[in-house]
This record gives sequence, structure tokens and C-alpha cells, in this order.
Amino acid sequence: MDLNVLKDIVIIFALSTLVNFIFTRFKIPTIIGYLITGVIAGPYALAVIHVPKDIELMAEIGIILLLFTIGLEFSLNHLLKIRHIVFWGGLLQMVATTVVVMVIVHFMELPWATALFAGLITALSSTAVVLKILQERSELTSNYGRTVLGILVFQDIVLVPLLLFVPMLDSGGEKIGVDLLMLGLKTLLIIGVVFAGNRWFMPKLLHMVALTRNHELFFMSVLLICFSVALLTSSLGMSLAFGAFLAGLMISDSGYSHNTFGNIAPFKDTFTSFFFVSIGMLLNLSFVAEHFWLVLASVIVVVVVKMAIGMFCAFILGHTLKGTILVGLAISQVGEFSFILAQLGLDHSIITAFYFQLFLATAIITMAISPFLINLGESISTAILKLPLPKFLVDGLFPLQQIDIPELHDHLVLIGKDSRALNLSVMAKRMNLPYISIIFDPAIVRAKQKKGETVLYGDAINRPILKKAHVDTARVVVISIGELITAMTVTEQVRQLNKHAVIIVRSRQIYDMEDLYKLGADHVIPEEFETAINLFERILTKYLIPRKDILQTIENIREDNYGIFRDREKYPDLLLPEIPNIEVIALKIDQGCKIIGSSLAEINFRKVFGVTIVAINRQEIIIDHPGPSERLREGDIVYVLGTPEQAARAAEMITVGI
Repeated sequence: MDLNVLKDIVIIFALSTLVNFIFTRFKIPTIIGYLITGVIAGPYALAVIHVPKDIELMAEIGIILLLFTIGLEFSLNHLLKIRHIVFWGGLLQMVATTVVVMVIVHFMELPWATALFAGLITALSSTAVVLKILQERSELTSNYGRTVLGILVFQDIVLVPLLLFVPMLDSGGEKIGVDLLMLGLKTLLIIGVVFAGNRWFMPKLLHMVALTRNHELFFMSVLLICFSVALLTSSLGMSLAFGAFLAGLMISDSGYSHNTFGNIAPFKDTFTSFFFVSIGMLLNLSFVAEHFWLVLASVIVVVVVKMAIGMFCAFILGHTLKGTILVGLAISQVGEFSFILAQLGLDHSIITAFYFQLFLATAIITMAISPFLINLGESISTAILKLPLPKFLVDGLFPLQQIDIPELHDHLVLIGKDSRALNLSVMAKRMNLPYISIIFDPAIVRAKQKKGETVLYGDAINRPILKKAHVDTARVVVISIGELITAMTVTEQVRQLNKHAVIIVRSRQIYDMEDLYKLGADHVIPEEFETAINLFERILTKYLIPRKDILQTIENIREDNYGIFRDREKYPDLLLPEIPNIEVIALKIDQGCKIIGSSLAEINFRKVFGVTIVAINRQEIIIDHPGPSERLREGDIVYVLGTPEQAARAAEMITVGI
């Protein structure tokens, strides 16, 4: 039995695990790790792979499954929602990049067909790398994130006709008319087959299989559909990947697409990793060393051209200068689908082996540096904005009209455009709390302003924006920004403007808390930990554990994990380690509460629960230091001073009575 294939798989898994373990610490996408793994294991480095053809076969399966899942996820409804960005932004970026690169390459005395091909494969950007970075930064739904997504969606769509068009370049333009006619006929045939399969055949077939309630049978049927359609298109002279995309498209609206995607996803991820490893194996390191300056120049030209065109497209779509820079950096690399087209071009002799190696080196390097360029976007845009630039460049072609903000005092300021900040504004409006939102997304601002909400467009890093929102007179400021550095900068700016406001900051991790507290935050809410606490609280409720014990347990968990950094007062240096964490909590006396009509002396909060009543809010009238004879009334809001555990017991008592 030949075990060489198994040995190769073990080597690839071991190397990719090691490489990605290191890369993960620097937040570099795993795709780049797979490319580097292929470079290391390939014939031009360690040469530890025994049967590269078998690895290429698994890579081909990875491409088929990748295109199949893209077809499954293709949603016409979603496409229509961002059609303006997809068709105008995506088309402009694709055409402009192709033309510019084509002209540059033609000056190198290469044929027009080769130059056009070089432009097409350079125009594509990496959907996998960019979307992963934007998701980690919680910027996929931001204004610039939606533009990047729209451009990438267009590129994914245009890949399909490119798979059909590229082989035509092999004819050198001699039979281009006939080829285009055949392409049109094939397109009509494909549209008919996809429509029939999507409307009638696939839903019925999958429904019959699903009725068997056999998970393995359903999975095998999905694979059968995927590979059968891929083989069918291959027999018609088209690629396997194109057929896999059509198979996914036929299932996408069947009602079984989500279950199908769930079955395929783990296998797709595994086999796709072999695709990127196989690409890395093709890179000749000696070629890079011998033509170092040519490779470096190619990388610089590609990044600069794609960034400049991306910025131009974003500017045309109305982005601010900061948005144009972020969009340009995000799409400045060569994409993973370009590798598929490049291999197709090599097979049809559209490019030579020399230019194929040059492309591989350029593409892999641009993908490798892409995460670093995107992460530098904030710093680069901030530095450029300090320059004396024309207003139309800074604000964009369609600047948002700023509303007049009335004088506000003792109000709430909400900073952020994520769902948490937006939901807080809805709650504040319902409770008639005076508030103003600062949102750096013109689309969201326009929608909220139409509803009559007090929303200010701008980047909260800039002090003039904070002043316009009257942060200096606010009572509470909530900062809900996913990116830590930005949140820290805003927190520091707010604290400098207002020494007395309560600053509440959302963070991702517990270990972010210390930095935010040092900059002036009063309360830091780590979202991942608080989500776990919320789930655990619901679990304890289902086990019928008394509410009092649940509250005490939750407070103890928070105290154990947050430590001394939990909910500090404004002057943390005055808190000695031996003094327990003291809070002032408001408790409302609702209808039916058993202590209504009782005096404070009769209830004896201090003796029973260890908390002190410092004030009572009775119909907007504050009763300071209420005496022992003061009796509680329905609707009173009682302010108690004590530890979180003591306050929890007092709250429980007020809810159910002594």
C-alpha cells in the first residue's frame, strides 16, 4: 500500500498548524498561512511533498466545493439591496483596474491578449482575506465596509463569465466573433438549465431525499449534484469550478440551501486549504531571488494602482476622504480567484511560465501584506486629514448636511454605529431621556434623521464633533466601538472634555478593561464575558434556582473575573484594597410591593441587608437623607448604598417582600 499520499497530508497539516498558530497571534488570516505552508513544503524549498499531483487533485476538489458554496450563498435579494454599490462601484473598479494594468503591461511589449488577461486577474481582490479582517474589526456593516463588500460581490459574480471568456484569448482574436456567439449561446443554455433546476428539479429531488430523514443520504445526494454538474460543464468545454457554481445556484432557493451549506462547509474549508497550499507550492523561491527587484516593483505597482482606483471608486460613490482611503487599502491585493484564472491562462498559453511565476510572487506577497495595510488604515487616514486639504476631498462629493444641535445639559451621548448603540438610542427615546448619537456612517445617520432623531454625523475621535454633541455637559457617555485603539482615543478625549460624566465603554475582552479605565472610563462592559453571564443566568433560571441565589452567584462571578477593575468610581486611586466595592443603585417600589406604607425604621435596611438609603425620588422630588419615620409609597425610587451583593438582596426583598 502506497502511504506517500497520507504522509503528504500529515506534513501539510503539521506545517499549516504550526504556521497558523504563529500567524494567529499576529491576527494574520489562515489563508496566508496556507500559502506560506505551500511555499515551505513545495519543491522549491524543503521539497517534503512526495506526490504533488495528488495534492493538486485535492486542491481541485477544494475549488469545486468553494465555488459550490458561493453559488449556495448567492442571494438575489441581498444583491438588490446593495445593487448601487455592486454594479456601479464594482463595475467601475473592475474596468478601470483592467484598463490601467493592461496599458502598463502592453508597454512591456507583450501582446494585447496577454495584457488584457493580466488586467483581469489583477483586478480581482481577495474576498476571503478582506471579509475576515472586516468581520474581526466589526466593520463589515460600516459605510466603507458595505462598499468593499459590494465591490467584492461584483468580482465574485464576474468570475463566472471570466471562466468562460479567458479560453477565448487563446485564439489571438482570430475567431473572437464566433467565440462570443458561442459564449452567448452557452449563456442562454446555462440560464435555462439553472432556471429549470432551481424552479422545478432540485427542490423536488432534495425534498424526496430529505423525507428519508437520512442525514448521510442527504449529504451524498448534495455531493452527487455538485460533482455531476461540474463534470457536465467540463464535458461541454467549461471548467469544473463553473459547473460547481451552477450546481450551488440551482440549490440556493430550494429551501435546503442552509442545510446543504452546513453539510459542505467543513469539507470545503479542509479541501480549500489544499488549494492555497498547492498555490504556495508553485512559487519558485529562486525565481523571486533572481528577479527580486522586478517582483518588488510589481508588488508596488499592483498595490498602488489598485489602491488608487479603489479610492477613486469610493470617492465617486460619495465617501469621505477617510472612507476612500480605507476602501482603497482594503482591495489593494490580488485575490484567490485570480490563481484559478492564472492557471487557466497558463494552460491555454495566454501567459508564459515566467509571467506565471511573476504573478504568483506578486499575488502571494500582496495578500500577505494586506492585513497590515488594512490595520494601518486608521493611522494613515488620521495623518492625511491633518493636512490642509480641500473641503470637497475631506467631506466627499455628497456631504451630509449637519443639523443644528440645541444646547443640551445632563444628557446622554451615544457613540457608535453598532447594533448595541443603535438599540440604546431606541430605548432612550422610549424613556424620554435627552440624548444625542454620534455615528460615523452617513447611511445610518440619514435614516435616523428622517425619523426625527437627534443624530450627529462624524468621527468621535475629532474633538470638534464631541463638542458639537455637548459632551462637556453630558451626564452619561456610552462608547460602543469595536476597535480598541479607537475606543481608547475617544475615551481619553471625552474624559478631557468632561471630568464628571459617567463614561461607559464596551470592550471585547476582559483584558481590554485596564487600558480603558486608565484613560478615564467609569464602567467597562466586556461583551463576550457579559454574553456568557447572560446565558448562564438563563440556565440557572431553568434549573429553578432561587432568584436571590442567581443574583449573588452572578455578582460573585463578575467580581472574580473583573477584579479591582470592575465598575470603578471616578477617583480609583482613593479606593483602598481593603474597602469593598461600593455602589449606589436605584430600586423602584412597584405596585403590589409588600413594603408600601412601611417606615424605614420598620424595614431596617441597614440591619437586615447592610445597605443604606441615601435618598428617595418621589415624583421627581428628591428627599435627601430620609429619616426613620419616612414611609415608602408606590412609585418611589429608592437609592441605596452598598456592595453589589447587598444591593442584590435588597432588590430581591423589594420585589417579593420581606
